[in-house]
Amino acid sequence: MVKVIVDGIPVDVPNGSSVLQACEAAGKEIPRFCYHEKLSVAGNCRMCMVEITGSRKPLVSSCSQPVMNGMQVLTDTEMVRAARRSTMELLLINHPLDCPICDQGGECDLQDQAIGYGRECSRFRDEKRAVTDKYLGPLVRTVMTRCIQCTRCIRFMNEIAGTAELGGINRGTNLEITPFLEEGINTELSGNLIDVCPVGALTAKPTAFRYRSWELKNTDSIDVMDSVGTNITLQVRGSEVLRILPRQNDDVNESWLADKGRFSLDGLKRRRLDRPWIRKEGKLVETSWNEVVQVVSQKLKSTKKERIGVIAGDLCDAESMFALKNLMNDLGVSNLDCRQDGAYYDTSYRGHYVFNSTIAGIEQADALLMIGAFPRQEAPVLNARIRKRWLSLTEQFPIAFIGELIDDPTYKIENLGEDPTLIDSLLRNELAFNEILNNAKRPMIIIGHGALVREDAKLIFEKTLALAHKIGVVTENWNGFNVLHHAAARVAGLDMEFYPKSDSQDARSMVTGGTDLLWLLDADEIDLSKLAADCFVIYQGHHGDQSAKRADIILPGAAYTEKSGTYVNTEGRIQQGNRAILPPGNAKEDWKIISEIAQSMNIDLPYSNLYELRTCLAQSYPVFKEKGVVRNQMSSSINISEKNIEKQSFRAIISDYFLTNSISRASLTMHECSKTRGANSSVKAAE
Repeated sequence: MVKVIVDGIPVDVPNGSSVLQACEAAGKEIPRFCYHEKLSVAGNCRMCMVEITGSRKPLVSSCSQPVMNGMQVLTDTEMVRAARRSTMELLLINHPLDCPICDQGGECDLQDQAIGYGRECSRFRDEKRAVTDKYLGPLVRTVMTRCIQCTRCIRFMNEIAGTAELGGINRGTNLEITPFLEEGINTELSGNLIDVCPVGALTAKPTAFRYRSWELKNTDSIDVMDSVGTNITLQVRGSEVLRILPRQNDDVNESWLADKGRFSLDGLKRRRLDRPWIRKEGKLVETSWNEVVQVVSQKLKSTKKERIGVIAGDLCDAESMFALKNLMNDLGVSNLDCRQDGAYYDTSYRGHYVFNSTIAGIEQADALLMIGAFPRQEAPVLNARIRKRWLSLTEQFPIAFIGELIDDPTYKIENLGEDPTLIDSLLRNELAFNEILNNAKRPMIIIGHGALVREDAKLIFEKTLALAHKIGVVTENWNGFNVLHHAAARVAGLDMEFYPKSDSQDARSMVTGGTDLLWLLDADEIDLSKLAADCFVIYQGHHGDQSAKRADIILPGAAYTEKSGTYVNTEGRIQQGNRAILPPGNAKEDWKIISEIAQSMNIDLPYSNLYELRTCLAQSYPVFKEKGVVRNQMSSSINISEKNIEKQSFRAIISDYFLTNSISRASLTMHECSKTRGANSSVKAAE
């Protein structure tokens, strides 16, 4: 630790800290534009000037100046104030006076710091420079005349997103930030450019001129577009969600949010189911809650329990799955499944189906093997963490990949191929990458659903787990065996045993003639083409998507923004989202719908409100007691079948990143992104 005195206040900061960090530790506010906690230091805006006592150069930029023991820093002298006023004056020379129409108004760093640290008037009378706006795609709107060349956007694209598509051209007063090609930027994290921009040069294109920041009400929630469990803030005006922003959580998403979670919000109000429907004479007609509840109750009573099936979808909250499971248990129904894709999981230990190293733990690993997983499409925020570790200067981070490489992963990898028998080669110690894995102190394996949805998934999983134990991926002090999910509801479903036992039907059997009554709880990513024509389908969900078209009864539910729900991310972390708005029309929260049906059947569920439901959930499955904590358990050994792995190549599970669920498919913005960037990039990573 280094002792620094800031305005007479002694503080201890770690070695290598900057003067700016020391000032913040002392509780001093330091203005800045180019500095960002998650990006490299540029030191080019000069707004963070402070005075160093006894230095030959008394004024220094605090973000780029390392601390020294005994250093005395002054943050509010006349010299410092004059320097900040002059810097602000220079920054405002060419900045347009368009605050009344700028979407950044009310939360603009330049606006705030001009008031706090600028002059009352400008001494410059020259004409302002105008800069041509640039095309960055359908999500980010540019007004480049406002740009102050802080280079945050360039550093974000180079360091976090991993697609170096922005840079500066010309020099001096003619400097412009521009994309290298006027074809838009190709990253799933482009919306974060809006967050890092300190002025209004980069704003959200889909919601331009629709709101002011002070009009919005904030509600904390969890993103359900993938399995990362990104912490988000829902910003609402009236009954409409107008903006979704990331919430800081260094254990999960740091301060980033994927584009699908940020911009698919227009899908929340399109193609919505806002009233009950029932099929009569081959056509769906509107009806009342009383009628659909009675019809569902009668159907459940009249159908044999072994011919009733229930499938939970990828966007479900834990409460709705738990309530539906309770109802089915009382009816004696055991055909339950939360796996629309039919993926295989070893549920004997929780550590066999979660991301054990944790997302933050990626930064501790020193080697990585990915099998049937492509994080850039399946979990872009987690992929950014892998890139962060790869860029680390502390030690090298070799990465090997087995599977279909559909795009540049944004970091250098050793592509071993698409053949799953390469796992056997690794077990036999036949590949060059074996030496790296064997010498690593904290090796990590990520197995994805490209490997888990195959017919031989059980064998692949067993051999991958055996490889993990053999090379030291799982030890007393380190657990680097990770399953990467792509569905927000999957881990919660596995935790509460929402899957069939040995004598029950799985999702595939249910939709291929195994049921007379099929209840789909927000399940839209399953093929119903082989479902028997006389099978009675109950669809409970919030969008008129694929499954609703086949339904005989539609129970309108609530989207994740319209209910308080518990979600478990891929690492097994329990998190809760809060309701921001009410469901539209006559739609209701899912667990309340299930409770009403239970009451009509004279089934007494042991809860009448959300608190009681969560209490019952935690009592039934203790893993739900601890919020925000990751506690997993693994076996110490594994038995491997004598069968051989099929030579069929691993294939990517996501064909179009922007259209993976009912909300994103209802979003015009996501469809525009799909058209602009292509359904599935064929660009291969450079060897």
